[in-house]
Amino acid sequence: MRAESVVAGALVVLLTGCASPAEDARAPAGGSPSSGPAEELRLPPVDGAFDYQLGGAYDEARAPLDVVVRDATAPPLPGAYNVCYVNGFQTQPDQADLWTGREDLLLHEADGDLVVDPDWPDEHVLDPSTAEQRAGILEVLGPVVTGCAQAGFDAVEIDNLDTWTRFDAIDEAGAHALARAYADLAHRSGLAVAQKNAAEVTRVAHDDLGFDLAVTEECAAWDECDAYTDVYGDHVLQVEYLDSLADAGLTFDDVCARDDRAPLTILRDRDLVAAGEAGYVYEAC
Repeated sequence: MRAESVVAGALVVLLTGCASPAEDARAPAGGSPSSGPAEELRLPPVDGAFDYQLGGAYDEARAPLDVVVRDATAPPLPGAYNVCYVNGFQTQPDQADLWTGREDLLLHEADGDLVVDPDWPDEHVLDPSTAEQRAGILEVLGPVVTGCAQAGFDAVEIDNLDTWTRFDAIDEAGAHALARAYADLAHRSGLAVAQKNAAEVTRVAHDDLGFDLAVTEECAAWDECDAYTDVYGDHVLQVEYLDSLADAGLTFDDVCARDDRAPLTILRDRDLVAAGEAGYVYEAC
């Protein structure tokens, strides 16, 4: 299916299912579950070798990978279950041109300046508060999601679901409506859809927004892994980082010994550099 037709269908869902901001505010936080053909979607295996390769794609030499997460700009890895990373609620530093002339879709300060994420100062924050803004955002990022399917990925990971918890000006119902639109679009494209972080909304994300699995960073360091495994069972991909474990007074052996960790749990360096580069770290439970 061509990306344009899929996006057009998703825009109809957005504009008819969420006719106005007022109606959004009256609706339940999650709305109805995603309507994709969930029975036909393939979820990742829950054992084997897993890697998280957002800082650079590479073929792991130690053993064939069963599950891998790569950026939407990278090719899927033959023979593995491939998850495609999409930053669904903030801009990517190397894709600023996608938002040229679309500043109305970005969050603004009271003085009119664009909001930047203080933790990622090269990323602007999207504003999904109105149906019109959500439709515009999907015009830009919908083809990225469908492009993941066309490239041969099995699932898509939607990042920064929690922006509404970090930026007061973002409407929670609007953020959830955009998340549900991403899930619907992914399902219609034949992709499973992964919740990325946002432990506080796992039940809503799964039951109401249509997410099928989870990708979590630092859940052991933050002592919140059961928020994911209680909802998604074994279909959780867990990534821990050396620095955050040290700050929490934990070792990776401590993580691997936890009852609530995901079956596929790895330790990576914070920058997620490719194998062979300085600072590369990789361990698996």
